[in-house]
Amino acid sequence: MTNQIMNDRATITHLLQRLSAHLGALYPDDDCDGLAERIVNLFWPDRGKMIKRRKIVDKHLWDESDIALITYGGTFRSEGERPLRTLHRFLQQHIGQTIGAVHILPFFPYSSDDGFGVIDYLQVDENLGDWSDIEAIAGDYRLMADLVINHGSSKSAWFQQFLSDEAPGKDYYYTADPAADLGQVVRPRSHPLLTPFRTASGDRHVWSTFSTDQVDFDFTNPEVLLEFIKIIAAYIDHGVRIFRLDAVAFLWKKIGTPSINLGETHEIIRLLRTLMDHHAETLIIITETNIPNHENLTYFGNQNEAHVIYNFSLPPLLTHALLTGNALYLKRLTRSNPPALIGCTYLNFTASHDGIGLRPTEGALPQGEVDQMLAAIQGFGGRVSMRRGPGGTEKPYEMNISYFEAMQGTLDGPDEHQINRFMAAMAIMLALEGIPAIYIHSLLATPNGYEEVNLTGRNRSINRRQLDFDDISAKLADPVTVEAQVFSRLLSLVSIRKKQQAFHPNAVQFTLALPEGLFGVWRQSRERKQSIFAITNVTKEDKMLSLSDINLIAGDNWWDLISGQIIVDIESYFSLSPYQTVWISNRAPVAV
Repeated sequence: MTNQIMNDRATITHLLQRLSAHLGALYPDDDCDGLAERIVNLFWPDRGKMIKRRKIVDKHLWDESDIALITYGGTFRSEGERPLRTLHRFLQQHIGQTIGAVHILPFFPYSSDDGFGVIDYLQVDENLGDWSDIEAIAGDYRLMADLVINHGSSKSAWFQQFLSDEAPGKDYYYTADPAADLGQVVRPRSHPLLTPFRTASGDRHVWSTFSTDQVDFDFTNPEVLLEFIKIIAAYIDHGVRIFRLDAVAFLWKKIGTPSINLGETHEIIRLLRTLMDHHAETLIIITETNIPNHENLTYFGNQNEAHVIYNFSLPPLLTHALLTGNALYLKRLTRSNPPALIGCTYLNFTASHDGIGLRPTEGALPQGEVDQMLAAIQGFGGRVSMRRGPGGTEKPYEMNISYFEAMQGTLDGPDEHQINRFMAAMAIMLALEGIPAIYIHSLLATPNGYEEVNLTGRNRSINRRQLDFDDISAKLADPVTVEAQVFSRLLSLVSIRKKQQAFHPNAVQFTLALPEGLFGVWRQSRERKQSIFAITNVTKEDKMLSLSDINLIAGDNWWDLISGQIIVDIESYFSLSPYQTVWISNRAPVAV
């Protein structure tokens, strides 16, 4: 028996033991050893793709060059061409390798919610293309895809089996008695929690967290977990390397509880992390949990759950800072977020396909400040979506608006600083600890999509527009258009950022104590060779920055990486125009 065979057997034995322990916490009455064997066979039909579990510090996950672009597969349209191929063409012609990772939002057959009501998890929506198109993009970019794990479409084959009382789907969905104690359940929407369906075995009430078409799976049935492990394995084969666990906080339900962030949900994430840490490919889990920050942070676990968590508090607090000129609450966020441990980091973003969530402002932003922000956003043409709170009350859940349009003014109304204010938001996001993610409609300064809202009746459609490829290409080629100005400035900023070791996702970060109207962080590379003072004027007034206040080290040479300006006197004042950002570094700018 060779040492290799002995090592392989030892690896498998160890993995089976770990999986059985995870399963024992979830399904104590089941044959957990047998379930663990089935999982290994599903996830590794080819045992050659299994490795010993990497030590976290030995596994290269990301560096300062990692930046993601978020887009729908059908964002770009060109007559006679599959949208996924058009997307690939846009990436190749306009992005190149400036951005190295692409998050394609759900590209599967669906019945609702622009892809998040999945009908078939193992097929590509034929209106977009097929798996060969996905694999082609994955060949050029690090591909991130959604695992819509909490719920599926009521039009799916599984749910039709549920309605017919046929296996396996008849046991795949969570049902409850309407008379049960559901008063504690945390709701992200205003529709009734339970949706009645007539089935072959009688009337059943199915848990529906997000809509009546998006019916929730029952993970108390281990067969549901095994189905999703099979799905993950298929996605890996098609080139997916980053898995966004959609709405995962709601995964496990338990009558008489809030049914959010339950221990069993965390255990399932730990189980998936165990699998991915043993795979030959470098795989990353990102949890999408739009909840208050202290709850969101728990999804790091003990370096054994998500590799990356969305920094959901950033978009509303950053928006507030730029609308008010007051960075106090943004500073509190960056001061309170703990440094991510090795193998973990934040996903920083300003906008996504959803709105700007308001749940993360709970406990972080006084209600009066929230109300002022809501009024301003509505004044800029935005919408406000509601959710059902305790006692059936309606509460604002998110602001729906193009992020470029959200930056068109302040609490005083629109002004001439829209582009610079928008760039200030993006510069702050790019400078923070974590991996930056840029939504395609932010990159292209897309205006609010009122026609889309009128067509669908959904507020979120305001920021989910489809674009003609030739039209947007022509705009990007014309330097006087707003689209070209934002696109070129933002990609230039991205190119500068990618070359700075002090912007590594795990580089040291401290929030600077700066005068009112200024926001800044100090970043230091892990090798301590580079420092960057990233400072932004969040107001529409000129501000003076005292360089002596940020304590630049004498004897070093200092530059603003963005403008290229050399700082001769480190005891002098630096004038910041409205919404200007400086990245002051002791390393000379590198040509981009």
